[in-house]
Amino acid sequence: MCSHPGHLFCRRPLANNSPTGVTRRKLLEGAALAAFLGSLGGSTSSVLTTPAQAQSAPGRLLLKNGMILSMDRQVGDLRGDVLIDNGRIAQIGPNLVAADAQVIDATNRIVMPGFIDTHRHMWEGVIRNSLPNGNLFEYLQTVLGKIGPVYRPEDVYAGNLVSAISAMDAGITSILDWSHIQNTPEHTDAAIKGLQESGIRAVFGYGSPQLGWGKKLSDSTAHRYPQDLRRLMTQYFAGNDQLVTLALAANGPGFGSVDAAVEEWKLARDVGVRISVHASAGQGGTHPFEMLGSRGVFGPDTTYIHCGGLTDTEWKMIADTGGTVSLAPVVEMAMGMGVATQQALAAGIRPSLSVDVETTVPNDLFSQMRAAFTQQRDEIFSRVRKGEKELAAKRLNARDVLEFATIEGARANGMDAKTGSLVPGKQADVILLRTDAINVMPVTDPIAAVVMGMDTSNVDTVIVGGQIRKRDGKLAGVDMARIVSLAQASHNYIVQKSGI
Repeated sequence: MCSHPGHLFCRRPLANNSPTGVTRRKLLEGAALAAFLGSLGGSTSSVLTTPAQAQSAPGRLLLKNGMILSMDRQVGDLRGDVLIDNGRIAQIGPNLVAADAQVIDATNRIVMPGFIDTHRHMWEGVIRNSLPNGNLFEYLQTVLGKIGPVYRPEDVYAGNLVSAISAMDAGITSILDWSHIQNTPEHTDAAIKGLQESGIRAVFGYGSPQLGWGKKLSDSTAHRYPQDLRRLMTQYFAGNDQLVTLALAANGPGFGSVDAAVEEWKLARDVGVRISVHASAGQGGTHPFEMLGSRGVFGPDTTYIHCGGLTDTEWKMIADTGGTVSLAPVVEMAMGMGVATQQALAAGIRPSLSVDVETTVPNDLFSQMRAAFTQQRDEIFSRVRKGEKELAAKRLNARDVLEFATIEGARANGMDAKTGSLVPGKQADVILLRTDAINVMPVTDPIAAVVMGMDTSNVDTVIVGGQIRKRDGKLAGVDMARIVSLAQASHNYIVQKSGI
């Protein structure tokens, strides 16, 4: 292990100078474990000063005098107000009056739907920035091969909490947790608890376990993938109106056989949940998704991730069956996976955006929007230089990628009837972005300001289901000292145990 004192992630364990044999590391780990076990047992201890699941029903909020980007073509963009009543958008328009509502001054603010992340491995929240220079193989070998197998349930809980709360801090109100860390049912329960406690709107993507490099699902009896999906639906997701919902994060055919994938997808549909799956070309020139598609299992309930190297036939299968696509352009370029933005558009599919892995890339969608915008336009300009001038009119614009980060994300997560745009009747998942900050003022075009100029520092207010999660640039009701303690204890344990 590295001994350089500046390398936090690879720092040597602290020397044990205590006469009792109890190190600071052990104290931190013990405190985190006790807190985790207490929370599962119903303790009032929480990383939120007012736990999300215990909050009262949201009241009425009136957002006054904002620049509204509704992301709905009928509502449009306007200067005005948004009235939120009992967690839903009640009215949008100028000069609204609601005498009993809490008023939030949205002057010098853009008011828009919260960003939606359609694919993130949130358990990795406590090992952020650990592989900044890695390619895809190095990620698979290190993070999945060495780190994932040593995770305890409390590490999953901490990772999900950190990732979810930081996502809201960055203006993300809804997220799909692609959770391939189901080493035991206890890991699964911990992941769900972390999402529920955070207060974010989330889709829990139940995925496969991390058993170690080269191991198969059949090499362990500790996990219950994929059949535990049935228990989860009954135990946690029987209600129709809750912030956290369920999906299958399918293992195959990218990481399993086509036959196994058929059975996984059948199970998801028997249970009644959506499917999210990593999609790419197979090894040795094989095309597993074409083989799977020929089995008639593709459908509008499925989101395909990355999609690098897919054939025209595979793209047509996805488009013809109404599938949605999730792209993570920053990591796709950084790890050499190939970015499929133009291929999706050519197939008639407007993609959504995702962070994917915080081990390598930033945790916000501002970065993803700019990457998608820049990469696709560069590809088009490259083709134009080669004489393909008919493609010149197909360059992405700023509104396109803002739609990818909002309403298209809602479609990919199967919740476009609930969120993704500001429309009366929809859930009030709303963010306010500062336009008077030095990085964007003075604002000429508000959409350009969001896509090209802003970053997480502009996120002033975050509302999820009518509940204020961030206000005046500060997270609301979060015990940051406890978050830091949980995250650091988990991080220290994982680093020592994995030997990375």
